[in-house]
Amino acid sequence: MNINTLVKMANNIGAFFNSEPDREDGIKGVETHLRNAWEPRMKKAIIAHVDAGHTDELMEIVTEAVKRLK
Repeated sequence: MNINTLVKMANNIGAFFNSEPDREDGIKGVETHLRNAWEPRMKKAIIAHVDAGHTDELMEIVTEAVKRLK
């Protein structure tokens, strides 16, 4: 799967959970969704993307959630 597509999908998830009043709950929501709904190859690709420092195009809430997937 294309990393640009994964970034877009992750940001859509982040936009949904970004409305949580508690930031921690929002991060956990994104993390839980990625952990439960994304297949291993998708998770591996987005983790590698963040590990490589390519976080400019990701929402902060998504970056934090991806870091917790490891």
